[in-house]
Amino acid sequence: MSRSNRFDPEARFEQLYSSTAKDLLAFLVRRTSRPDEATDLLAEVYLIAWRRLDRVPAGDRSRLWLFGVARKLLMKSAAQERSHQALVGALTQELARLAAHGPVIPDDGVAERIRVGLDRLPAKQREVLLLTAWEGLKPREIAKVTGTTANSVRVQLHHARQALARELRPPASEAGDAHKAASEPLRSTPRTG
Repeated sequence: MSRSNRFDPEARFEQLYSSTAKDLLAFLVRRTSRPDEATDLLAEVYLIAWRRLDRVPAGDRSRLWLFGVARKLLMKSAAQERSHQALVGALTQELARLAAHGPVIPDDGVAERIRVGLDRLPAKQREVLLLTAWEGLKPREIAKVTGTTANSVRVQLHHARQALARELRPPASEAGDAHKAASEPLRSTPRTG
């Protein structure tokens, strides 16, 4: 490396790139599953080199330093891929488990009444109720998600639950029939008139 390159960062970087890029790309292509992954890693190697140009050794040692950076990036990429695959595998298993046990949908009209009841709720109440029921979030967590206070979430949740409970109550005629049937004594023999 010439003395002037040592003091001119751009010239030093250009010289470093032109003397090593072809070999580094070949190294990365042989160790990755896709060419675009290799080029992404190559770009990251040179980004690190640019940011740490003052730490890049001089002469032939710079080539070895870049290969070391590339190797570390490959190991990091492989670890991330393994982690990603493990997450995808776990999610796939969970979805398969849920599909096998599918949701039990009542056939007595309750599902439809729930849907209608949810549709009738004001948007904020519906959102808070669904974040609680489906996502399992606590009021303080919902407050962070929605940009409100935990107290406001609790109030909205209380109102939503009351409104939905009213929607799910059986109609007055059904409730009256059920109450009447429960209050009549059971007879073992029919009445004769």
